[in-house]
Amino acid sequence: MSSFADVDRDELEGQIARMYGDVAKGTAHGLHFPTGRLLAEALGYPVELLDRLPAEAVRSFAGVGYHFGLCRLLPGERVLDLGSGSGMDAFAAAVQVGPHGSVAGVDITPEQLAKAERLRREAHVSFQHARIEELPFEDSAFDAVISNGVVNLSPDKPRVFAEAARVLRPGGRLALADIVTERPIADRTVCQADLWAACIAGASQLDRYLDDIAGAGLELEVIQRNPAYRFTSGRAQRTSGKYGAHSVSLLALKPAVTTHQPQEVPQ
Repeated sequence: MSSFADVDRDELEGQIARMYGDVAKGTAHGLHFPTGRLLAEALGYPVELLDRLPAEAVRSFAGVGYHFGLCRLLPGERVLDLGSGSGMDAFAAAVQVGPHGSVAGVDITPEQLAKAERLRREAHVSFQHARIEELPFEDSAFDAVISNGVVNLSPDKPRVFAEAARVLRPGGRLALADIVTERPIADRTVCQADLWAACIAGASQLDRYLDDIAGAGLELEVIQRNPAYRFTSGRAQRTSGKYGAHSVSLLALKPAVTTHQPQEVPQ
């Protein structure tokens, strides 16, 4: 089994920031993964929703699935987007929760954050620089946490899910799309930072991924495969085929706090 603990995290973060910074600037070439509106439509984003979002944010979209159908955001809810990129999912969430809700996005790529802030139209949407393993929010601050193609980029996935659970209110939900594998990634592949940034080398085997979610105290409700997602480069396709890397969307819930009233004992 691959050891994510052995990854050079500084090198990894630098590679991720460079690659996704180029995506934000529109200067990326030779990517291992698809981007843009055609990808979003293929994954299931409604055309009428995409039409309401900033076109530049949609062009920079690099997600791997459509999780909003599972999350079912409601007006007035508080939402956190882990790895918000240029803001497309955050802006989509803002449409759904309306002006009485709020959406916060966190990311580590300066160019993505700058672009998202430039495209931001609503006062109830905010972005800040933060790692998804160290969230700068209070406990129980959100009704829903969303993420799209990002958790696989972290070498400490248990910490990511623990943080997501911490900031969710009791009864809140985690809805995400991500890349997982059918077989563990070999150590030699884990050490290739460009394949980490391409969402392959850091992907967890599915059962391990679900164990990490359960270990954070979250209860899996739904998981589904996203067959429309395909890697684009020959190298990525070969590597993903070798390990059975594929996209899934899932919904997990944080158990609601229940209070048990003591029963009276007959005298």
